[in-house]
Amino acid sequence: MARPLPTALMRRALRLPGALRKALYWGYEQRLARAVAEGGRVPKHLGMILDGNRRYARAMGVGRELGYEFGIDKAHEVLQWCLEVGVPAVTIWVLSTDNVKRDPDEVRHLMGLFDREARNLARDKRIHANRVRVRAIGQHHDFPVNVLEALSELEAATAHYDGMLLNIAVGYGGREEIVDAVRTYLRKADEDGLTLRDVADTLNAEHVSAHLYTAGTPDPDFIIRTSGEIRLSGFMLWQSVYSEFYFCDVYWPGFRRVDFLRALRDFQGRDRRFGK
Repeated sequence: MARPLPTALMRRALRLPGALRKALYWGYEQRLARAVAEGGRVPKHLGMILDGNRRYARAMGVGRELGYEFGIDKAHEVLQWCLEVGVPAVTIWVLSTDNVKRDPDEVRHLMGLFDREARNLARDKRIHANRVRVRAIGQHHDFPVNVLEALSELEAATAHYDGMLLNIAVGYGGREEIVDAVRTYLRKADEDGLTLRDVADTLNAEHVSAHLYTAGTPDPDFIIRTSGEIRLSGFMLWQSVYSEFYFCDVYWPGFRRVDFLRALRDFQGRDRRFGK
């Protein structure tokens, strides 16, 4: 299996002329791609926390709006990589319930981007050619009507597909998801004529799992977070109990294919014991 370039070699590579440095990295990327292909095992469900758009923009000396645009372009690119390696299900976290409380102008800008990108995805030839089924998960009741319509149209346009499942976690929070799942279960139990004591005596983990936003999808076996933050921040709290984690220092818009391949190779080297 290919190994990372030695630190000394990496330092020397940074001093090489641009074309030569690019060729060196291209060669390393090809080695990683072969190693991942030979490793065989890819995540059945990959979770991705797309963090660092605003910090990337600051580092580049541009406005935060442009940082989000870079982040959208990167999301399209990374989803293509997922298709290429054959990941069956991907959940990307693009907006948390806490993010919705940010500066109103920033939130309005984000909602405009969601409207635009949902409509673009509904027409994207790659989505249809690869039969990608798209779902928007989270709490959307406070979203503008145009955004709700765009998300609904995207889901409807891909609902019949049987290729990769793409969950877009927008207006999402892990605690809120668990509360919503319990609330939904309690309402169903009430409709079935169960008393509160009946529910308390019989409630189990499967009841909650069956009412999560991701119900019917395997729990994520691998979660990647960019930007250097080493925490989940509420991402898929219930589902991630046995997930493997990978924290990458690079900001989301700067996430390269070589970073993606390194993460997958790292996953392939893990010994998953599921608490045993």
